[in-house]
Amino acid sequence: MRGRRLAWLLVPGLVLLLAGFLIPSVIMIFAPPETAAAEVFARLGQMLTDPYDLAIIGRTLGLGLIVTIACVVLGFPTAYLLARSNSRWSGVLLAIAIFPLLLSSVVRTFGWLVVLGSQGALAQALVALGVVSEAPQLLYTPLAIVLGLLQLFLPLAIVACYSALAQVDASLDDAARGLGAGRARTFWTIVVPLSWPGVVVAATLVFAGSVTAYTTPYLLGGSRQRMLSTQLYTYSSTTIDWAAASSIAMVMTVLVFAVSAISSLIGRKARVE
Repeated sequence: MRGRRLAWLLVPGLVLLLAGFLIPSVIMIFAPPETAAAEVFARLGQMLTDPYDLAIIGRTLGLGLIVTIACVVLGFPTAYLLARSNSRWSGVLLAIAIFPLLLSSVVRTFGWLVVLGSQGALAQALVALGVVSEAPQLLYTPLAIVLGLLQLFLPLAIVACYSALAQVDASLDDAARGLGAGRARTFWTIVVPLSWPGVVVAATLVFAGSVTAYTTPYLLGGSRQRMLSTQLYTYSSTTIDWAAASSIAMVMTVLVFAVSAISSLIGRKARVE
């Protein structure tokens, strides 16, 4: 009886998910306005053989993986220090680490426009230090996109890793060191395996957000460094090519689900071991 009541509680959320997300997504991908499904798949076939479109797919996948790896490498140690800190300021430090999540992505991205512009702080600093003779153009480069997405999703990675690390009993660290294990060995053989599900969740969320983000790639990459999200906007709002837009949406969906499936397999294998 209790299980049946709990199941009924899920019904409103499932209905909202079905009506507000799944059905519109399927229509957008397979049956866009005034376009047959055959046209969508024909355009998808062209996209997968066109060097220009393949370059955009490769750039999106590559930058997404770079941002994911960077967020995990930087976010996990930060989350570990925060989770193991006994300082009374640990809560304040955690709030500072995740504070960027409270700011609009547009605001954060515009900050990079100021820093990376030809007259920006970073370019002027490089000139002042004598590293370069004239201010370099750092905007509209892959580096600019990576920096913007890194700032955008690093707090998310910290939160996901922190939630997993907080559930790992700190006394296990003391027990391992009491048996002769060093800090590094304790970290890699105790902490990382037990908190691996949080790492998998962080990597999945960051990758999904990176390959589907629009504002940051658009402002920092411009037309020189197109990604799938910016190309999707061009097809749906500028050229009004619904078949091409649906094809890109299909590719983005497949990428996200494929990485999510791989992450789930890795997390499941880690738990088994």
